[in-house]
Amino acid sequence: MERPLIDPEKCTNCFTCRQVCPQGVFGEKQGKAIVLWPEKCVACKACELSCPKNAIEVKPY
Repeated sequence: MERPLIDPEKCTNCFTCRQVCPQGVFGEKQGKAIVLWPEKCVACKACELSCPKNAIEVKPY
């Protein structure tokens, strides 16, 4: 199984990941993008490919 990981150093909280994810994996907590439901990830990598800051990597866990 794979899941998206957000690099907080690169993330600008633009929420593009949240907009492009077909499974609704991402959410928001205190104004920051977070991975709320990693178990829903189907490893389509839409988030990774769409992130303007390359702050997301879909990796095995």
